[in-house]
Amino acid sequence: MKVREIMKADPAYATLDTSLHNVAQMMMDNDCGCIPVIENEENRKPLGVITDRDMTIRTIAHNKNPLNMIAGEVMTDGVVTVTPDTSIDDCVAIMDGNQIRRIIVVDEAGDLCGIVAQADVARHAPLFETAVLVKDISVTA
Repeated sequence: MKVREIMKADPAYATLDTSLHNVAQMMMDNDCGCIPVIENEENRKPLGVITDRDMTIRTIAHNKNPLNMIAGEVMTDGVVTVTPDTSIDDCVAIMDGNQIRRIIVVDEAGDLCGIVAQADVARHAPLFETAVLVKDISVTA
């Protein structure tokens, strides 16, 4: 099975200057907790991701007003990616190795084309593989 079979294609995304209010609205509208951040509309290369946790920890926990902030100020950079042709086994190994619950999918040009969440793997992968992924990602150092 390949990533293309389970990924959410064309996910919502933000740019570095997207307001956090708009990012939160995207999360609500798309029922998700992670928004990829891309360079710009023409160049959809992923620069980072913003999770609901990033928004909370990097704003409210630091006594900052999220309504006055933009995506580039709170995103996590160093994006981990796979391609649509990556096997689910390899995708799970990459997620496990990086202890991440979501992974960005890029096309042959390196542009954002999808996202795979731990829940996508849980819905489509064999039960044992899903259990191992959840256990390994959830381990804290």
